[in-house]
Amino acid sequence: MSPHFKNLVVVTALNLAFALLVTVHVVIVFGLVRRRPWWRGPVSLALLPFAPYWAWRECMRVRASLWVGALVVYVLARLNAQ
Repeated sequence: MSPHFKNLVVVTALNLAFALLVTVHVVIVFGLVRRRPWWRGPVSLALLPFAPYWAWRECMRVRASLWVGALVVYVLARLNAQ
């Protein structure tokens, strides 16, 4: 595999994983605001790890799994980029 192709794959993975992570995080925050207690939404916006935890507890398991999966892909791509 050529180094240019590898760089392209890593940069693409970084961008897509980050975009998915931010999008799912915002969707989780809005989902938490609509449930009781509503204050978990703004708290999870500021304290990132609470978002997938509370999403999982509120039966938003697909969202929580997407959040964790996107984070794993992002971290692996960042480690590969160095």
